[in-house]
Amino acid sequence: MLDLSRLRALHAVFVHGSVAGAAAALGYTPSAVSQQITKLERETRTTLLERQGRGVALTEEALHLAATAQQLLAIVERAETTLEERRGLPTGRLSIGAFASAARGLLPGVLAGLDREHPALDVRMTEVDPHLSVDLVAKGVIDVAVAHDWDIAPLPAPQGVAQAVIGDDRCDLLVPEGHRLVGRDAVRREELAEERWICQPPGTVCHDWLVRTLRAAGYEPDIRHQAEENHTQLALLAAGLGVAMIPRLGRGPLPVGVVAVPLDPVPVRRLYALWRTGAARRPAITAAVSALQARGAAVGLG
Repeated sequence: MLDLSRLRALHAVFVHGSVAGAAAALGYTPSAVSQQITKLERETRTTLLERQGRGVALTEEALHLAATAQQLLAIVERAETTLEERRGLPTGRLSIGAFASAARGLLPGVLAGLDREHPALDVRMTEVDPHLSVDLVAKGVIDVAVAHDWDIAPLPAPQGVAQAVIGDDRCDLLVPEGHRLVGRDAVRREELAEERWICQPPGTVCHDWLVRTLRAAGYEPDIRHQAEENHTQLALLAAGLGVAMIPRLGRGPLPVGVVAVPLDPVPVRRLYALWRTGAARRPAITAAVSALQARGAAVGLG
């Protein structure tokens, strides 16, 4: 008989594309995931992973087994949902994925509240890029995701994934102290054509949004410096190396040498909670979504 936890490990490697990615999603060490896969290979008398450069690739047999594992995990989820619903209390494990600034500015209060109010609920959080959130929820890798979109880049909502609005996060133009725009009541995007920009790397939601927004204003942005972390971007701003558009959630106090200037119109990103419709009856899902919305209101998300 196949062990479900080992199938879960194989499925996670399939979804994330690596043992390290699977370990991060499951809350294990990479060696623990590798051990699970090795035991599964012995059980099935089948090679499941093959070396490919510095990483691993799933064999054809592993791909078939991963597809079956996804079906089994969905059945288990339905059974757990039914039991939890009958008890009427949030119980069991609940995995939440959130993008970086939400993990920093929203989730600490949410996690603490859930721990305090629902001691039988085992909540685990993982930082997840918003580009990946919807797919990870749809595939059953995480139970709830906190994702966001911008007005020019709506969040996709595939069949089987439900969503609820958490709130709106406003964005400011940040400039070095002494910049020509400091003191202005509001700045329009068309006035920023000559600026040097600091932003996240290509492929991230915020980078793509910035480029599309400024192109819509009639020019190609001059992106000089790229950094994933807001704090790194703020340090570059304080050094006078460019300007940036950074949302308020999780940003923290501005360092000395950095000034916020209002934009007109104000850029807004909308935050959502996402979960599988098949798990919507779980009291744990209801509790988590309610906690996210309440915390969103408490931290000023409109």
